[in-house]
Amino acid sequence: MSRIFQELLAGDRVLRVFSVSRIVHPVIFDTFGFAGGWDGLWLDQEHGGMTIPQVRAASAFARANNMGMFVRMSTAGGYALATQNLEAGADGVMAAQIRSADDAQQFVRWCKYGPRGSRGVNSSGFDSQYTHKPLPQLVRDANRENFVAVQIETLEAVDAVDDIAAIDGVDHLFLGPGDMSQALGHTGEVNHAKVWEVIDAISAACRRHGKTWGTVPAGLDYAKRCVEKGCRLLTLGNETLAVRRGVDAMKDACAELF
Repeated sequence: MSRIFQELLAGDRVLRVFSVSRIVHPVIFDTFGFAGGWDGLWLDQEHGGMTIPQVRAASAFARANNMGMFVRMSTAGGYALATQNLEAGADGVMAAQIRSADDAQQFVRWCKYGPRGSRGVNSSGFDSQYTHKPLPQLVRDANRENFVAVQIETLEAVDAVDDIAAIDGVDHLFLGPGDMSQALGHTGEVNHAKVWEVIDAISAACRRHGKTWGTVPAGLDYAKRCVEKGCRLLTLGNETLAVRRGVDAMKDACAELF
């Protein structure tokens, strides 16, 4: 398995990633790959609803471009969805809509084999090299290598952020600024002072417990401010936005014809 996120986040560099939610196609991955500069991506299963065969294909597209990939998933999908994503070839998973440290602990248990977790042992997935890896090695490697992230996007998660960051097996916290602004009663106001208070709380919790955090920045100045506060993973757009901006650029280039 790839350990791109764990290895890069262990250094000092800020990671540049994008997300894919609806167009799971090799041309999208290759286009970002040929552009260069991207460390990886996350697949938005929560909103895009992609199937496990699509996750399996996306993981292959990412590997072909030397990128890491993790999947943002809804915990409403249950234990099986977490392990299916990992067996499909994702480097890790990120839990959306976590509301407590107990929720986060349960998610970690879904992602880890015993004794840390309760993930069912199966040797037929990508992470066991489709039966080529002995089971004891699969357990050791997966428990060490799987990237596990938790989103902080609810008020309950903010209240529990220090306890969540302290959990063994949680590698990364991720702020969803849009959902957080909604939870705070200021939908869409991602620059609101209350959102920045949450960012400060996440940053402080990660510093205390030696964890990293990331977000989706609202522009360059927003990204720089987050980096100043310790952010290590910036999501700089997605495939839908890339297509939309490409279409807009083409129209602008021939504006008088429209």
